[in-house]
Amino acid sequence: MGRIGMPTTARVFQSRFAFRGLSIDAPPRRYLVLVCNICLVFLFATTSLAQQPLGVEPNATQIGEPELSRSIALGASLERERKWNEAIRHYEKASRDYPDSRQIYQRLVICRLHYDVNRRYGDKSFVASAHTMSSSQALDLYSEVLANLETHYVESIDWSRVLLHGTAAFEIALAENRFVNDALPGKDLGILHDFQQNIHRRISDRPSGSRFDLRATVAHVAEIARQEIGLNPTATVLEYVGGAICTLDPYTRLLSGDQLDDMFSNIEGNFVGLGVELETNSDSLKILSVIPGGPAAESGLKPGERIVRVEHADTRQSNPEIAADLLRGLENTFVSISIESPQGEIRDLRIARRRVEVPCVENVHLVDPTSRIGYLRLTNFQKTTTRDVERALWDLHRQGMRALVLDVRGNPGGLLSAAVEVADRFLSNGRIVTTRGRNTRENFDYVAHRANTWDVPLAVLIDGDSASASEIFAGAISDSNRGILIGQRSYGKGSVQGIFRMQSAKFGLCLTTAKFYSPNGTAISQNGVAPDYSVDSPYIAARPDSDGHVTLDAEDVVLQEAVQKLAANNQLISRRTP
Repeated sequence: MGRIGMPTTARVFQSRFAFRGLSIDAPPRRYLVLVCNICLVFLFATTSLAQQPLGVEPNATQIGEPELSRSIALGASLERERKWNEAIRHYEKASRDYPDSRQIYQRLVICRLHYDVNRRYGDKSFVASAHTMSSSQALDLYSEVLANLETHYVESIDWSRVLLHGTAAFEIALAENRFVNDALPGKDLGILHDFQQNIHRRISDRPSGSRFDLRATVAHVAEIARQEIGLNPTATVLEYVGGAICTLDPYTRLLSGDQLDDMFSNIEGNFVGLGVELETNSDSLKILSVIPGGPAAESGLKPGERIVRVEHADTRQSNPEIAADLLRGLENTFVSISIESPQGEIRDLRIARRRVEVPCVENVHLVDPTSRIGYLRLTNFQKTTTRDVERALWDLHRQGMRALVLDVRGNPGGLLSAAVEVADRFLSNGRIVTTRGRNTRENFDYVAHRANTWDVPLAVLIDGDSASASEIFAGAISDSNRGILIGQRSYGKGSVQGIFRMQSAKFGLCLTTAKFYSPNGTAISQNGVAPDYSVDSPYIAARPDSDGHVTLDAEDVVLQEAVQKLAANNQLISRRTP
């Protein structure tokens, strides 16, 4: 599937996620850890989900502040239109503006649950599992997930909250057409509604003090649902699994078999797909870049064009994410798509899926031949990143590079080990990043080593979509006074996720296990990394705009600011801390 993977805020379908593998400072582990900016990002309050009847839209008149009232009303409008993706983004912003609003938090959780059940039942791998797993397998999966939460999650687990959110996920599934059409086709909707409205009441007196209590309660609900509405117990249990996970924080989630395979493919920097990087819009999938030599490039796809249909899914009539899932497939199979040019022309294509190597270093060149200032754009941190960066640096060195601009704008993250290694190429000593978790096995201090350090003056470009591993790199450079940061404050994703393979079924668990801090001890979460020089620009060199125009170096004002600063005062930029 193109460059498609777990969504980020800015580029929902780009496959720039990766993992922290076994670093040289870490003991061996049975799981991998990622520090990328994944999932549709939104903030959660620390309180539990209120016992509000699901499906009831918020009442803005109950809110005192006019701006908050308007925000609630707008969110309610998006919910009525079932635009769950847009509603999540709206409530995400509102939760930052009104962090103490219980109602904003509540609506955010509910929208996320609506979104997730539709996402799950648009995933062929998940649906196949729901149809083939036995109820005992599903319950074993639930138990395994809860055991991992108890052992590895970054915060202590409130089991009653986990049960509450699982029940909410099940209730919402019973109101979503995708779930009902798959699991309960032809069932009387009135009967489903009556059953849905009474689930909470029927389990309100059951204990919820431990994960064993939760398994027993979920087994009880699954049996009731089988008897009264004819629902396969596996489908019930899987909704409790999804609800237990996806509401813990913005990054913890259940991975279907296909999603798990995609993740491990991206560790290696390759995948089966079309060879495109995509950004979701309300009615299409915008092509951001096309990998040279891939199937998409050979078929004539261009940056700035939009995918408006994949097989039977028209993005202009349904959620573009459904179409994106259909891009996924086996190597050497074909997919039918419709492409819209910036001028509005539509053409239909049938493209083969092939294995594609994903570059992580782009646009390597001397941006200012007079001052010999080199430039490279780092798109993500994957297994090959350190090697590719080193290769690019030597290429620039042979061209006479005297200073460097390293661009991580739009880079959503990836391997923590890769971020540490790239930072180590520019730092001779000192701390690079610190991780801290509830489990002491997650506590590490990563430090620089003097060998093979590049000593060129350095400027790092960041923006609001620079996240996670990008922030580790930028924070290390900034706190160590090794270079200057130019652009906009970074995203603020400062947590580490472990990727666990489940033993009971082919699923994975992406679980937040730690938080990370810059060398000065600054928490990255919700704070981000601040630039030394704030410059805003929607254009990134060599990237297409909405009309397909590729931005030139001279049009990239952030890049030009970096060039001016490097040319003016190299000694300031290259200073080191004692």
